[in-house]
Amino acid sequence: MDFTFTEEQQAAVEAAKAVFADVAPDSVPSPALTPGAVSDEFDRPLWGSLAGSDLLSLVLAEEHGGAGLDAIALCLVLREAAKVLARVPLLEHCATAMAVQAHGSAELASALLPGAGRGTLVLTVAAHGRTGHDPAELAVTARRDGAEWTLDGVQTSVPWAHSADWIAVPAHRGDGEAVLALVPRTAGGLTLADQYSTSGERLAELTLDGVRVPTAHLIDAPGAWDRLRQLLATGTCALALGLGESVLTMTSQYTSKREQFGFPVATFQAVAVQAADRYIDLRAMEVTLWQAAWRLDAATDGAGGPLPSSGDVAVAKIWASEGVRRVVQTAQHLHGGFGADTDYPLHRFHAWAKQLELQLGPAAAHEEALGDLLAAHPLA
Repeated sequence: MDFTFTEEQQAAVEAAKAVFADVAPDSVPSPALTPGAVSDEFDRPLWGSLAGSDLLSLVLAEEHGGAGLDAIALCLVLREAAKVLARVPLLEHCATAMAVQAHGSAELASALLPGAGRGTLVLTVAAHGRTGHDPAELAVTARRDGAEWTLDGVQTSVPWAHSADWIAVPAHRGDGEAVLALVPRTAGGLTLADQYSTSGERLAELTLDGVRVPTAHLIDAPGAWDRLRQLLATGTCALALGLGESVLTMTSQYTSKREQFGFPVATFQAVAVQAADRYIDLRAMEVTLWQAAWRLDAATDGAGGPLPSSGDVAVAKIWASEGVRRVVQTAQHLHGGFGADTDYPLHRFHAWAKQLELQLGPAAAHEEALGDLLAAHPLA
């Protein structure tokens, strides 16, 4: 088994590093513990740089102007983005584009994907529940109405909705099956209300009151929504890993310079052991992330059936949620007073880490989901 990344994947990493090289995390406005203090808009200049480097079209097929790469490549880029707390909807945008490409109609793909690859259209997705089986996540109903579908319901905590051009809304039909509707932000009957994340970022509560969607804009392929949600969860793990690596580096640099009793505090056993434990957390986060991403990319097993990925995604999210929390908590402890200073960059990393820990379900929710999977499919 070959665990090395392909040349194309490594090239994507190098391109991402070049784009994010000039992004300073401490230049991002701090929420200052006040909801809404962060700018409503994402970083449009950075978004343009990502588009110019072909990173927004990374996962699109060549026919749509992309490079045809996979979830692993996307996660590699997301890892670099999180190291600098890049305020762009990279995960939601690319994951939605992948869902449209894999399961959407030709009409929908031609309408959205070329602009998505160029960055002129911004996509996001209304996903917030604890796990893929959370009833609150399918709080919108989709009802067939002639050649169209009518959407009704409320979806909360939607990231980047105020800035996106199109929003992918999960819904359930009368038979209980999940579908995915692509809705323009300006659609009649769609209203947005302000909400705020743990990190102070602006979210939206979507209210859909008789929103009409053409059949071509509805994705009802079996498993399409479940796969999109697993991709979002895996991408969140990549963001947590990148953030954690940046925080551990920041902590290592600080403890190597900070002296007590004439010695750098990094030489003290208690400090070194805590840092070593967090390094182990990051390596566990990394190996479970690539396992989950590989499962998502591996199309079939030896018998031609789909490879199961839900268990691997759950394990990756458990490690990401618990690991990133431990990393930032240890970093704050080892930074002493600086760790709690809202003017110091670590505070912003901590706010992001808490959001990523809870996003798409905390560890406990995924442990419960994993337990259900093991109960339904016991190990031999």
